Amino acid sequence: MKVCVVGCGAVGSLFAANLAQLDDVEVWAYDASRAHVDAINANGLRLSGAGEVVGRLRATTDAAELPACDYGIVATKAMHTEAAIAATAHAFADGFVATVQNGIGNEETLARHVDRVIRGTTFPAGKILEPGHVQWDVKGDTTLGPYDDGTPLDVVERLADACTRGGMPTTAVQDARGPQWRKVIFNASTNPIGALTGLTHGRVCERPDLRSLVTGLVDEGKAVAAAQGIELDSDPEELIDHAAQKHVAYDHKASMLQDVEAKRQTEIDFLNGGIVRFGREHDVPTPLNAAIWALVKGVEASWQQ
Repeated sequence: MKVCVVGCGAVGSLFAANLAQLDDVEVWAYDASRAHVDAINANGLRLSGAGEVVGRLRATTDAAELPACDYGIVATKAMHTEAAIAATAHAFADGFVATVQNGIGNEETLARHVDRVIRGTTFPAGKILEPGHVQWDVKGDTTLGPYDDGTPLDVVERLADACTRGGMPTTAVQDARGPQWRKVIFNASTNPIGALTGLTHGRVCERPDLRSLVTGLVDEGKAVAAAQGIELDSDPEELIDHAAQKHVAYDHKASMLQDVEAKRQTEIDFLNGGIVRFGREHDVPTPLNAAIWALVKGVEASWQQ
């Protein structure tokens, strides 16, 4: 099996390095960072923290070098999905492409370039410490499912099995919208609060005023999901409280906080912005999500001054 990870940032690196532990999987990675790619090719892709792993794989910044692959795993930031899949689609002419990205709308973008798409969501998290070295902050499960009738469940199960054997526990389900929206609501309710305050996940949750705001954002997200007939696989509130524990993600800086600290564009348009857009389509009020969306966009605008 050949697998190409498109976007070898923190999450993409977790999948690439773990899959590279398997003798029956050939792993490629496509990433825009020349320094990261060169380090991976020279010394392997190292994970440290929640797991100690060194993956040997082939990485490139040149999409033309990618061979035909059975599977793609897209792990870029949501705003980079279009450019990433446009560059790499040729490698998946006869393959299947899964998204493990944050936010809403990535599957639709992939489907404009490739014929067979896998809907996915993942909870492991980390950060790049230096080229070729990723700190694995949070372990967690991944869920994959067919995006449409063009993707049989058994094909999804084959990828899920490889990820699980490699060290990334993954479940294949017929309808992955529930897990996906649980993660969207989790991220939209906690990540921007951390980004706006500078607080880690646990510190956000231990303040009653902020925790109450998180619940308000969750309730709006639940209402939007319900209006679409999507049944969440579990309550995002429980996941938020679990992640706030000292041994889980208390000290984890959400990816949006990392982006704000680095003055990089955030994924707010695909998280709170996505909930607002779907809310409008289904006549569900989302004033808190709209306010958070505006505030983070304001922070981004301040960098241009």
